[in-house]
This record gives sequence, C-alpha cells and structure tokens, in this order.
Amino acid sequence: MHHFYRLWRDDEGQDIAEYAVMLAVILVIVVGTIRLIGSNANNVFSNVASSIQ
Repeated sequence: MHHFYRLWRDDEGQDIAEYAVMLAVILVIVVGTIRLIGSNANNVFSNVASSIQ
C-alpha cells in the first residue's frame, strides 16, 4: 500500500508531461515558421529566376 501512496504523491511524472507539452508547442511553432519561410523563399527564387530569363 505504501508504494501506491508514493506513486500517487510523486510529481515527477507530471513534470515529464509538462516538458512534453512544451516541446510539442515549440515544435509546432518551429515547423510552422520553417514552412512559412520555405514557401516565401520559394516564391522569391521563382521571381528572381523569371526576371533573369
């Protein structure tokens, strides 16, 4: 019974879940930024290539 009480009171699992949520939010922001910059960079290179021709 003591083991169950210790597991119930242990906050270490909660900390891991919070870090996982933070990591997921950061990844969404990074991936969104990369996609935005990537599409804008593609448009810039296409415009430069068409103006050179």
